[in-house]
Amino acid sequence: MEIREYVRQHKKLVVIGAITLAVLLTLGMVMRARSGEVKYLTAGVQRGDITAVVQATGTINPLTTVPVGSYVSGTVKYIFADFNSRVEAGQVLAQLDPAIYEAQLMQAQGNLANAQANVANLEASVAAQGAAINTNQANLARLQAALDYARTNAARVADLTKQGILARDQNDMTQSNLDQAQAQVRAAQAQLNQSMAQLEQTRAQVRQARAQVTVQTGVLKAAETNLRYATILSPFDGTVVARNITVGQSVAASLQAPNVFTIAQDLKRMQVYAATDESDTGSIRIGAEATFQVDAFPTQAFKGRVSAIRLNATIVQNVVTYNTIIDFDNPDERLLPGETAYVTIPTGHVSDVVKVPNAALRFTPEMARVDLEKLYAQYKIPAQARTSHIGGWQVVWKLGADRKLQPVPIKVGITDYSFTQLVEGQLKDGDTLVTGQETFGNASTQGQFPGGPRFGGPRR
Repeated sequence: MEIREYVRQHKKLVVIGAITLAVLLTLGMVMRARSGEVKYLTAGVQRGDITAVVQATGTINPLTTVPVGSYVSGTVKYIFADFNSRVEAGQVLAQLDPAIYEAQLMQAQGNLANAQANVANLEASVAAQGAAINTNQANLARLQAALDYARTNAARVADLTKQGILARDQNDMTQSNLDQAQAQVRAAQAQLNQSMAQLEQTRAQVRQARAQVTVQTGVLKAAETNLRYATILSPFDGTVVARNITVGQSVAASLQAPNVFTIAQDLKRMQVYAATDESDTGSIRIGAEATFQVDAFPTQAFKGRVSAIRLNATIVQNVVTYNTIIDFDNPDERLLPGETAYVTIPTGHVSDVVKVPNAALRFTPEMARVDLEKLYAQYKIPAQARTSHIGGWQVVWKLGADRKLQPVPIKVGITDYSFTQLVEGQLKDGDTLVTGQETFGNASTQGQFPGGPRFGGPRR
């Protein structure tokens, strides 16, 4: 009863509501009837300039960075440089405890002095043995003269004995004296030979002692060098970018020299190591100007020049990259080692050319393979344009007067990631190309959200 009373009292309002509901239902039915229609997204062909670039991410590094190590082991006693310290060539950076190396130096000095004294002693022995040889030679000469006299006297006595002038006993005595003189000469000759042999032996000992002096000299120089290495010096002028030791720390250099400091030679001239993809290295030229940005100064672009593409490839998850080196000046030292650089390297430029939107080059309509091939055959699309793309040939799509898709073969040149240069093809400034399509209704979206753009390939 209340509803009927309300309708009777508000009859006009109820009629308007009913008409509105009918209109909404009619619109819904119309939209549902149009649910299978396809809407194409388009973009226009333009004329202008194109600059092709290679973009990469890299790291800022000094031109020369040298790790300073310790050749000897020891305990850090003093540190004279810290992070960001400006140092000069030969400046003391740190000092290891030199006590053990000073002791080794003193021991080496004592061993050398001992070896030198041994040489002097042996040389004196050589001189003494030379004098003894001279004495033995004089004694031998004296005994040789006595032997000559004894030989002559024995011959004379033997002759007189034959004549009966002298007694036979005297002849025997003279012959005995001759034999004694000969024995004395042989003994003196043996003594002389022994003295000469001892002299040669002493001379050999002198040579050995001199060699020992050379050895001990080398040991002394090694001890002096180790003592010098206990003081760690800067190899050149630069800036300390890393300090890896503290006072009291033990430094062990048994297997390899530990890195105690890292020094950048010059922070006013630096480099960017940009990891460029292998597909981009062919278009990068040595000497090309490049720009880059860093997170510290996001609104500022820095300029540099490509100096090298290093040949040692880096492979990460089957992706091959090469380090492209970009030199740049850093006069105010605003840029710091290790900062991430976002590099842009121009590889080509053309002016006043027809530009094709890159989205149009990526678009292929959603249709069966057979229908797509019929369209390619109907409009005489070459194989290199629709398959291999050899020579830069591509296929773009236009909408005909009846809103039917029409493939157009074109040859393209360089690209700036938004537009690509038209080298050859039936396109002109102002033409409209299809870049995507929107399909309404669940039957056609194939899992995409209604109204979402589609850039897929042909359905099989």
